[in-house]
Amino acid sequence: MKAQPPHSTSPTENVGGQVRSPVARFRRADDPQWHWLEDRDAPQVTAFLEAANRESKSWMAPLEDLVERLYQGHLSRRELAVHGLRTALDHFTYWSETAAEADYPVWWRHPNGCPGEAIPFLDLQARASEHRFLELGDMALSPDESWLAWTEDTSGDERFTLYIKSLPDGEPRLLLDEIGPELTWAEDNLTLLFTRYDATQRPDSIWRLPVREGIAGKASLVLREEDPEFWLGLGKTRSRQWLVLESASKDTSECHLLPAHAPDEPPRCFRPREKGVEYGLEHRPGAFYVVHNREAPHFRLDWVHETDTDDTWRTLISHRDDHTLEDVEAFSWGLALTERDHHEAQVRIRIVELDADHEHVRDERLALPESPCSVMLGDMPHFDERRLLLREESFVMPVRWLEHDLDNGERRVLKTQPLHGNLQPGDLRCERVWARAHDGERIPVSVVMRADLSGRPLPTLLYGYGAYGEVLDPWFSVARLELIDRGMAFAVAHVRGGGDRGEPWYLAGKLEHKENSFRDFLAARDALVEGGFSNGERIAAYGASAGGLLVGASLNLAPEAFCAAVLDVPFVDVLRTMENPDLPLTTAEYTEWGNPDEPDARRRIHAYSPLDNLSPQAYPTLFLQGSWHDSRVPYWEPAKLYARLTEMETARGPILLRTDMAAGHGGASGRFKAWHDNARQDAFILWALGLAEREA
Repeated sequence: MKAQPPHSTSPTENVGGQVRSPVARFRRADDPQWHWLEDRDAPQVTAFLEAANRESKSWMAPLEDLVERLYQGHLSRRELAVHGLRTALDHFTYWSETAAEADYPVWWRHPNGCPGEAIPFLDLQARASEHRFLELGDMALSPDESWLAWTEDTSGDERFTLYIKSLPDGEPRLLLDEIGPELTWAEDNLTLLFTRYDATQRPDSIWRLPVREGIAGKASLVLREEDPEFWLGLGKTRSRQWLVLESASKDTSECHLLPAHAPDEPPRCFRPREKGVEYGLEHRPGAFYVVHNREAPHFRLDWVHETDTDDTWRTLISHRDDHTLEDVEAFSWGLALTERDHHEAQVRIRIVELDADHEHVRDERLALPESPCSVMLGDMPHFDERRLLLREESFVMPVRWLEHDLDNGERRVLKTQPLHGNLQPGDLRCERVWARAHDGERIPVSVVMRADLSGRPLPTLLYGYGAYGEVLDPWFSVARLELIDRGMAFAVAHVRGGGDRGEPWYLAGKLEHKENSFRDFLAARDALVEGGFSNGERIAAYGASAGGLLVGASLNLAPEAFCAAVLDVPFVDVLRTMENPDLPLTTAEYTEWGNPDEPDARRRIHAYSPLDNLSPQAYPTLFLQGSWHDSRVPYWEPAKLYARLTEMETARGPILLRTDMAAGHGGASGRFKAWHDNARQDAFILWALGLAEREA
């Protein structure tokens, strides 16, 4: 396992300008860990970040032409004017349109059956004109479709403001601020439900808000969650009969129910929480359907009578060793299930039609366009809907939306993401590689490249996440084509800790098993080299958020494995963050990483936390990115990593830090700025892989 940077001399002599790092100027002898950067209100903090931004900008200056070519190339490959799919509700049909020059969409509607009477009703492009940042949290239409409520975040800190307007052309009215993003209307057309945060930005309470003629009454508390490890969410069943209020931690959940037509009633608990038991609810008249992992670690599906939820639960889908049951959607005719095959790391949609006695009338899995691929159900608001909306994509297939008719099995493509330029799906090749981990486990690795370059070792970007059970199912990227076109391979390590091979895969990469994630990432890197896909001297790593932890810990274990790495809003100060319960998300993460108040958990976290395991090694060149308003991974985590690595002076290339002073965890909200930021990052990757010179 050996990799060297593509340039042997100082990077500032090859690419960047001669700019003195701000680290020496801002260093404090009494704080070698740079914890003073956590004081957001101190002028020296912003001065340090702005100085680092100037250093990064100056270093990148010779690459600006490449940045612009990547950006313009990305724009030329995609259709800039975007028309969303149309969804018919009871009275109107809704969709969004984004103009070619716009960052944000405009939402439209017309009366069902009257497309000539279309009118806009929410212009996010106009609303964004007064802010440097805008994120839409949620949109909720009243059941009679006469009122629209929505939440907005205009700073990036994920604290939202609630607005309402009469449709189609009423003036927006501000109702509440400093709330959570989620909204749900009760079926009385008069009551909105929303969430509020506690001091750590945990959604700890659900409230009902009476709204009459756009005027809000006094909000009243519906449910409060006192346990700091749990957070609250809300929703409505497709049958429109029940509001579901969920309280959940990372490994335990509990649901409460409100009649959707009588939201003033007190909520009733469906089943009290049991430590380590997760469950979720779906509803059809007469029955609730419960997806749960009680004595079923990969989840099973039971049903119970609606009027007596304490009655015996009856099994519909049994627990299986080789599949995880991920999700269930209820319709009048039966259920649509999302399942994951553990062996193939592939998701499937399964259709189960039921008779009045809950016997299976039909049970089939829908065909896949290719494997590996992503497939998911789209938004289908109607309970009686028999034409399923499906979304499919892969690493080589752009997103497409299909309508699948349950009655005759016919499929109709509704929309395919347009793709312009020299690289089309047929010009790409994707392969699934199986790496062998340190303990013998097989780790899936996906790799995509130009078909005409397959069979030779290529400079490679290896991407990883591996946290929370989230999956990295194949996704198509137009921007990625700019890198692949220049001769780079893109690979994804589906490490343990993610959900790519189901629930066991997640459990094998959390708590005391977390080190498996890092070892798997390095094993994926080696498998790409041994399989002839990747040039071992030119492999860069990429990780964002918890993926930054994955890459950061891997670099501490084997800094020689990569010639460069990009860490975007990286979670790298794990131990210190988990020791501070006043920070957002900390207490809710105890069941993911462990509670450092427990000595064993503290030792485990300390053993892999990237900032706690830095040593004077020959680290690769790094591009670190943070966001000033990030409430999930504070800006100071990448800033501390930048400062401490720069002080060591042992890296093989530059250590760069760029902090977006106007964004949150997800980066820029406008699509053009986000694409330009991505082009800057990609220019750095191409330089690090030795592919930038070919542009000269």
